[in-house]
Amino acid sequence: MVERTPLLLLPGLLSDARLWRDQVTGLADVADARVADLTRDDDVGAMADRALAGAPPRFALAALSMGGYVAFEILRRAPARVTRLALFASSAAAASADRAARRRAAMASLRHGRFAGVTTRLLRQLVHADRVATPLGDEVRAMAERVGAEAFLRQQTAILGRPDSRPLLPTIAVRTLVAVGDADALTPLAESRAMFRAIPGASLHVFGRCGHLPAMEAPATTTALLRGWLAEP
Repeated sequence: MVERTPLLLLPGLLSDARLWRDQVTGLADVADARVADLTRDDDVGAMADRALAGAPPRFALAALSMGGYVAFEILRRAPARVTRLALFASSAAAASADRAARRRAAMASLRHGRFAGVTTRLLRQLVHADRVATPLGDEVRAMAERVGAEAFLRQQTAILGRPDSRPLLPTIAVRTLVAVGDADALTPLAESRAMFRAIPGASLHVFGRCGHLPAMEAPATTTALLRGWLAEP
């Protein structure tokens, strides 16, 4: 029997285990995968501590968007436990003033009204335009509803408080994959290219016709990419 690699998967904002569902299933023969719960804390350090507490002693680590910020915290706290790293649709930079203002506005509007979840406007930023009016769009909306308003506020607070992780990048000493959609409106290709250039020996993959959620938008390609990454020496 082939020994399976422990794999920890980190979701993004307003995401739950559905985000990585197809990869958990598709890699079951080579990976013992688990998806961390990043809905319960309002600080990326606390998210990292909770994820580490539920993880095996050593593991491969794959993360999307906000999950990438938590992955950097895991690397700060326990670098020897991470055997390889995959960063999807993420960024190492701290929140820009413009993005921070938009996040605070979203939080303020929620405190004074009903949780809207993923609106059509936001969905157009999350997935490729061709997938907005599809069952996948409905799944993204349902996922956000499951996460809910209180978790959304905690996650936004954590994202706003994250540190600049760019100084960490040159110290990453494990096999690293950086991946992003070519139509990602939230983490543009330039940010992924910057991480790719800064992490020694990293590889870069760009998904065609894909937005911010490649694990859901291009599940077969994402699974194949992770399978190859897990097999690399």
